[in-house]
Amino acid sequence: MDKSSRPRRSPRRTPEKLRERVTELRRRRWPYHAIAHRVGVSKSTVARILKAQGLNRLSVLEPKPPARRFEVEAPGVLLHLDTKKLARFKRPGHRVTQNRKDRNRSPGWSYVFAAVDDHSRLAYGETKDNERKEQAAAFLLSALRYYRRMGVRIQAVMTNNARIFQSKRFQRVLRWLGIRHKTTPPYTPRVNGKVERFIRTLLNEWAYAHAYRSSDERNAHLPEWLHYYNWHRPHSSLGNQVPISRLGLSVNNVVRLHS
Repeated sequence: MDKSSRPRRSPRRTPEKLRERVTELRRRRWPYHAIAHRVGVSKSTVARILKAQGLNRLSVLEPKPPARRFEVEAPGVLLHLDTKKLARFKRPGHRVTQNRKDRNRSPGWSYVFAAVDDHSRLAYGETKDNERKEQAAAFLLSALRYYRRMGVRIQAVMTNNARIFQSKRFQRVLRWLGIRHKTTPPYTPRVNGKVERFIRTLLNEWAYAHAYRSSDERNAHLPEWLHYYNWHRPHSSLGNQVPISRLGLSVNNVVRLHS
């Protein structure tokens, strides 16, 4: 029969007290080199001990707080806003052609402004040439007009603490329309997670899904993809229903809007 090749005795095995001391120091968030210097062993020994204890990464000692999922009770109660920077290009790059010589020299950037209704997940987006306060205010007005056409009146807007959303122009538009402004705590993008997740879907299924001939062609395809997302793409958090189904539109409204 096959037997284990592990020796019965290991005289050079790290003593148990030393292993406990290494683990204790690691729980105080000490780095490898500091632990090795304190206990008098090599960094590789410290690494082997901590890996066996599952403490080789400091993130294990600082687990993320549990997700606190929420959903408002009706469409329009809360609208999430965010932006995403995308590179411009005049022809397909080397990632598409597989030729390193195909490079776009200093193409610049375009910016996608995205909005997602918290209850229905109904989304709206536009591409802008820059990420300034004027563009943020203009996008807010365009988004509000879009949702109003869908029969949704926005009551509050949630953004991060970016300058464009804290600008006087953006705040003036909110006060003029009587819309409350909520901001996420610093370094907590998960609070604005619905629009963050929408942007990831937007990148996978629109921005990087096709070999566009130019960034202008990519931007021109955005309204078509948004229509598919809102009217035809099943959403897992909605029980595989489409976002437009949560607006409670009548048959006449559906025919008028879906034309």
